[in-house]
Amino acid sequence: MGKATNVLMGFIAGAAAGTITGILVAPDKGVKTRKKINKQIQRTSQDISETIGDKVDDVKDKLNDVVSEMRTKADEAEEKVKEKVNSKAKTSKDTAAN
Repeated sequence: MGKATNVLMGFIAGAAAGTITGILVAPDKGVKTRKKINKQIQRTSQDISETIGDKVDDVKDKLNDVVSEMRTKADEAEEKVKEKVNSKAKTSKDTAAN
């Protein structure tokens, strides 16, 4: 994992732990406390899913960019090789004709 991902996951974990701690020390009844914890867990799970989805999309975009760049470079290299081959072939023809 990258540094940014570790920081983001640490932030999410810290926020969840802080929220749960706050709920547990609040003077509510057990049923209310469990409902609050459940809601917070659901929100945190959704946030994590969205964050992971965004990161996956970012990686896909970067990968597509790299693949596109590599294809362009391969096409350019192929064109240069063809030019050299044609140049050598022409030089060989000219030499043979003389």
